[in-house]
Amino acid sequence: MAALQIEQFSCRSDNYGVLIHDPETGATASIDAPEEGPILDALKRTGWSLSHVLVTHHHFDHVEANMALKKAFGATIIGPKNEKNEIPGIDQRVGEGDEFQFGSYTVKVIETPGHTLDHISYYLPQAMTAFTADTLFALGCGRVFEGTPVQMHQSLQKLSALPEETTIYCGHEYTKANADFAVTVDPENRALRERSSHIHSLRAAGKPTLPTTIGIEKATNPFLRADDRKIRIHLGMEDATDAEVFTEIRLRKDNF
Repeated sequence: MAALQIEQFSCRSDNYGVLIHDPETGATASIDAPEEGPILDALKRTGWSLSHVLVTHHHFDHVEANMALKKAFGATIIGPKNEKNEIPGIDQRVGEGDEFQFGSYTVKVIETPGHTLDHISYYLPQAMTAFTADTLFALGCGRVFEGTPVQMHQSLQKLSALPEETTIYCGHEYTKANADFAVTVDPENRALRERSSHIHSLRAAGKPTLPTTIGIEKATNPFLRADDRKIRIHLGMEDATDAEVFTEIRLRKDNF
């Protein structure tokens, strides 16, 4: 099997667009469709022809270009089955435990509600890669708009159970702000401090901080570390449940 090719690029003010391409079959997917122009530019730059759009959730900055891409390429739009009306042009609805073929690759669907009730993530085990959009960010997680903190915590636990070498692509470049917050709740984490310094250097040079990996996030992302003793002591929550600690961290980030 030829290696999955991945093209990441900036969209809108802080979104990332991502194209994935199977060189054996020519299948090409856009992960979400945040903005038509940068996606078309990336397709022209790579010489790939779009066959699919894999939608993670219904927010406008993830579906704005759906219909334009469908019209231009006849792309098949796949998205969350729990969202009944708000995914423009949807052709195939998928949910927890579903699998489908993208070229030579199997795509596994993981329901990750919290940010929205319909949010899903896509995992390609043969490529050791997952696309987590607005659920898991580098050093952060999405705001809880439609779901509950408990749902978001459960969703992040699903993702953190993936192999540590899994490469993670996220929906936004929020990492510098996430790093600035993370050190306030996990100040004794040396790996976090070193990563934060590196992130500031990357952003100062105008470079992306993504992708990341599950292993890196488990070592440094406080939203995946609600069971960490030092974080619990710092928060004064030694006897709280993991979900309660997570909820407190999310509340602090909302007010940061």
